[in-house]
Amino acid sequence: MGIQAVLLDIEGTTCPVPFVSQVLFPYARERLDAFLREGANDPALAPLIAAIDAAMAATDSNSIQGETVNHLSRVRFLQSLIDQDRKLPALKELQGLIWDEGYASGELRCPLFDDVAPALRAWRGAGVELAVYSSGSVKAQKLLYRHSNASDLSGLFSHWFDTTTGAKGEAASYRAIAAAMGLETRAILFVSDVKAELEAARTAGMATRFSQRQENPEQDPGSFEAITSLAEIEL
Repeated sequence: MGIQAVLLDIEGTTCPVPFVSQVLFPYARERLDAFLREGANDPALAPLIAAIDAAMAATDSNSIQGETVNHLSRVRFLQSLIDQDRKLPALKELQGLIWDEGYASGELRCPLFDDVAPALRAWRGAGVELAVYSSGSVKAQKLLYRHSNASDLSGLFSHWFDTTTGAKGEAASYRAIAAAMGLETRAILFVSDVKAELEAARTAGMATRFSQRQENPEQDPGSFEAITSLAEIEL
């Protein structure tokens, strides 16, 4: 059985790490205050705000403990999570809503690596399924590919997965993804810039490639086959 699907990480694999850390995160951080203030009475935001307040109540932070939850304390809490790159699901959803406005206005556009769009189109044209597995929410993933420097590529993907499927460092997550796609794990190639994720995918039975882009924090591929471009992958 050959490879029938390619599962792709995003940051460091299809787009530069700095776009997320230096553009998307600061963009959301700067707009949290106004966004939450303007949406204070929006019923659609009520579940997110409730989840954020619950997370605040559970924190050990001395700066939050004993403080009455209000708008400013909520904003400070969320900004601290962004600064620490902590993955609170409610924050991810909130960031996605803020990014949605940024993409729609044209302020944001994802700078995919030059080799990404041609590879995606070629694989899809050859009948290979494409899927995304990222720590960012599915909403954020779709926005990124819908508003890229290579036009709207979101239609090339058949499946989207975030950490609601499971942690990226656990083999069970990759087995769950294969099951959701209706494929055996060995029929899927996973590409990521993080060795711990590749190790979990390999343990689950997937084929793997290590994305070795210039600005990636991890550069040593270890025991994994490294690529510097998706064009180097032969299926």
